[in-house]
Order: sequence, then C-alpha cells, then structure tokens
Amino acid sequence: MRTPSLHAALAVTVACCASLAQAQVIVDTPQVQAALQRSVQVWDVRSDKDFAKGHLPGALSVGDAAVALRDANSEDFLPTAEVAKILGAAGIDPAKETVVYGDRGTWNAYFGRYALRYFGGTRVTVYHEGIEGWQAAGLPVETGAAKATPVALALAPNAAVAVSTQEVLARVGKQDVQIVDARTPREFAGADIRALRGGHIPGAVNIPYEMNWSDPATLQKLAQKTVGDSRGMSLKAQPELQALYARLDPNKETLVYCQSGARASETAGVLEQLGFKNVKVYDSSWLGYGNKLDAPAENETTFNVGALNGRIAAMQKRIDALEKELADPGLYNRDAARFAKAGARLDEARALLSAAEDRWLELESMKEERASRS
Repeated sequence: MRTPSLHAALAVTVACCASLAQAQVIVDTPQVQAALQRSVQVWDVRSDKDFAKGHLPGALSVGDAAVALRDANSEDFLPTAEVAKILGAAGIDPAKETVVYGDRGTWNAYFGRYALRYFGGTRVTVYHEGIEGWQAAGLPVETGAAKATPVALALAPNAAVAVSTQEVLARVGKQDVQIVDARTPREFAGADIRALRGGHIPGAVNIPYEMNWSDPATLQKLAQKTVGDSRGMSLKAQPELQALYARLDPNKETLVYCQSGARASETAGVLEQLGFKNVKVYDSSWLGYGNKLDAPAENETTFNVGALNGRIAAMQKRIDALEKELADPGLYNRDAARFAKAGARLDEARALLSAAEDRWLELESMKEERASRS
C-alpha cells in the first residue's frame, strides 16, 4: 500500500518542479543538464566561429542571433517571413521548450529568448552562465558546425512582449506604467549620443543592465586586462537583485529600453525572474525614440549631425569598394556567385545611403524649423 502512495507523492513533486522550471527565466548548469536529458531544444546565439570552437551537445545555431534576425539599419526584427526562414533552416522552432545561451552574462542569450517569445515561444529560458559556465563545470562540448534538421515555420509576432514607439508615447506620464532605461549613465544623461539626439524618455529610471552582474565593471576590467575571466558577469544573488530594483513596482506595467532593445532584453528577463508581472521590451528603443524628433525627451542634447555625416561617408566608401570589385571584367567568369553577392550588396548599400541622405535632409529641415520658432 505504501508504494502507490510514494509514487503518487513523487508524481506530484515532479509535476510541481516541472511547473516551477517552466515559470523560470534563468536556469543554472544542473538544470541545463536535466534539459539536455529531456532532449530540450538548445540554441547557441554566438557567432559561427565561436560555435565551431565548442558548443553544448546538440545545440543549434543561426550564427550571431542579433545580426541574423535584425535589420542592420533600423536594428528592428527582419520581416516575420524572413525570420521564419532563418530559424526554420537552422531547425529552431519557437514552439518547443528551449534553453538559450551565449557567452556568460552578455545580453545575446536574453535577446535570443526575447526573439523566440516575440515569435510565439512560451517555454524559453536563459542559461546565464553560458559556455564559460558549462566548461568550468567540466562538461563535454561538441565542435564544428550545427547539425540542423530544417523545419517549416509559420510565425506571428506576439505583441504582448513588446511595445512600439507610438505605444511608448501613449504611456509616457501614466501612473500605472514605469519605464526602465538599461543604458549607461552617460547615454541616459545625453552625454553619449547614439541617435540624432541624446537624452532619455521622460520619467524613465536609469538602471544600467551591467548592474545585474556581481561586478558591473567586468567588461572594462577585461578590456584593461585587470581580470582574466568573465566570472564577474555572473548574476547578483537574488536579494541583491531585489534591492537593485526595489524602487520599482512589480505589479505595474514595466517598459524596458536601451539603444536597440538588446541590453533591455537582459534587464527584462531579470525582472521577470524577480516576479514582475507585465514586462515589455521597447524594441526600437532610443534608436527609434531619439530619431523621432517630435517625441518628448529629458536631458535632450543636440542633434548628432556629425554622426550621421560619418555614417553617410562610410556608406559611400562601401559603395565605392563594391563598384570597384564589380568593375573587374573577369570577376563573373571566375566566381559568378561572388559577382551576384557583390551586386546585391551594392543595391542594398545604395538604398541605405539614399535613406541616410533623406534622413539628413529631414534633420536639416527640422533644425531650420526649430530655429525659426526660437
């Protein structure tokens, strides 16, 4: 009589644990090991080169996820049909339970989680310790390219996990909404301008995403070679994270932004792990908001015409190089594929240059309009 009762108790325990695991955002090494034993889908969001050097057994890849899935100019997601082709070719199905990882602590894995959730995924966790944590535990890795089984996907964006610029504008000043700026203090203050203007969204609270780490200065220390590894990019302990975000209300709608939505995705994941109930990523972030010149801003600084001019000059240089390459009369016969690829890149570069020049004209027009009003 005891055995059935014991089995029933174990079944309840396992069910409860499974439920808790699904509710989690961030998982540790033993949990990833258990996931692999269940044949859970694992996505490595690093570059092809890093993936080939060593990855978790059975991991899938599209290369650098932020590069593969986003438009290089706007840094928003590619059209849904294109994302479906990219993920499908790599065998990555957002509908499956998935563990996403990259390098320890960096935002890439959280961006991968956000991307899967944006395209319909509901059971996606992040292995924050990444490949470094896995290898530090002495666990096996595989090398070489991913072994993908392509899948056909029909994706649809999930508006519940993100907000647009217009939706942010509609929420500015609302008492039931809180806005978190995950950028650096210099970006927040308008001293570091990375759009047509600097500053921040009115009412936003600045908590840089690096503050989630046990040592927020780790990236600088690595660059200065004062530390030898990325252990400082491990997450703070739960009580420290709760103290970090103590000024926020977990029951309010929480919008998180940065420059392009990448760093924001990490902070959003941490907030969800802490129990915040309604967290959304502002995907276009300051790149979209700062370039919308009629949107209200605090600590607003001057338009970054110099940066735009530099970007236009870089685009023109790229076009000149591609035109020179295509001018080689023997290129097509030697390498038709390279010729076609260069032609496609030239068309894309010309389109981007045209858009940048249009933006420059728009900026100059708005500057003149503002000057006439002052």
